[in-house]
Amino acid sequence: MATGKGTRPVGNGGSMNQKARARRNRKITIFFIEIVIILAMIGILWVIMDKTEEAEGLIYTDTREIAPEELGISEVVQEQVQEAESPMAGYLNIALFGVDALSSSSKDLLKGYRSDSIMIASINLDTCDVKLVSVYRDTYLNLSNDTYTKCNTAYAKGGAQQAVSMLNANLDMDITNWVSVSYKALITAIDDLGGIYIDVDSAELEHINNYQISIAKSLKLGENNYTPVTTKGYQKLNGLQASAYCRIRYTAGDDFKRAERQREVLQAMMEEAKKANVNDLLTFSADVLNYTYTSLDSETITDLLSNITKYNIVDEGGFPAEDMRTTGTIGADGSCVVPLDLVDNVVWLHSFLFGDEEYHPSGTVQNYSVKIKSDTSKYLK
Repeated sequence: MATGKGTRPVGNGGSMNQKARARRNRKITIFFIEIVIILAMIGILWVIMDKTEEAEGLIYTDTREIAPEELGISEVVQEQVQEAESPMAGYLNIALFGVDALSSSSKDLLKGYRSDSIMIASINLDTCDVKLVSVYRDTYLNLSNDTYTKCNTAYAKGGAQQAVSMLNANLDMDITNWVSVSYKALITAIDDLGGIYIDVDSAELEHINNYQISIAKSLKLGENNYTPVTTKGYQKLNGLQASAYCRIRYTAGDDFKRAERQREVLQAMMEEAKKANVNDLLTFSADVLNYTYTSLDSETITDLLSNITKYNIVDEGGFPAEDMRTTGTIGADGSCVVPLDLVDNVVWLHSFLFGDEEYHPSGTVQNYSVKIKSDTSKYLK
């Protein structure tokens, strides 16, 4: 049949309509499957979160019931974020605490143990880009109660809430959420992901198995219940091996290098999580939450898990910045990391995390900076 310009044969039109309908039906089917999966994830997470603090399993605190001031968020920062005057308003900032509790009890995450690892994960809500910053555990800061000492003491004294308050007060942040984990949680997470790939060098190889023995003994896994790492190089590590890798500190770089290893492990976990299917992520979340203390509600956790492929860790670093810190023995507080100028470090941090090149730290940070210099200067001459 002859056709005019701009028209199509009737038979092909029917075929095209059928294909279009088929594509649309597939999209609708996929959409409903995704909805069912998300609802299932929410249901499972709510069952887990329904535990009380007296029960073993996840411990949850709803920070919506806590006033911002009690989390150390200054009025200046609150106003800037609420009125979207600060670039920080476009980010979700989560504090990540690795607590030096070598047990399988989630109750040990409440307080009484220092936070061996302190990180801030800053998520750009528009691009899903993520930046990680380790706050070195021995950094001399205000614990948010006018006590100045190593910042990891905040968690031991007042748990996650005081540790978050410490971060907000010293860094002019608006963190309202945290995730606290023990070594048991880290081991479980990595094993559920099938292991992670890490490049182990010769210096790290000397220590990694000793730390495996220490962790296995503390968790009552049995001193011999571990798989030795026998060769250096890029290789897959299981949960116990990777946790031991995170603890290594007696190599060049000391604790600064250890914090870098911890960020490396977190990034490797992210890459493996992106490869996992929904069922794997459900298992992952259910298992790991049993050894977790968090303020994230089920909706936020579900959103993060269901969209994990969208997130990319684009940069990472440590606080205080390398060229703006020093170390020294500060009296009875022992060996500390000292910000040479807290104000300058906070300016750097807001530039690094949020691209804010014109940030002016609050009066609180300025006062803390003066006090830190006063406390430490006589020991650093």
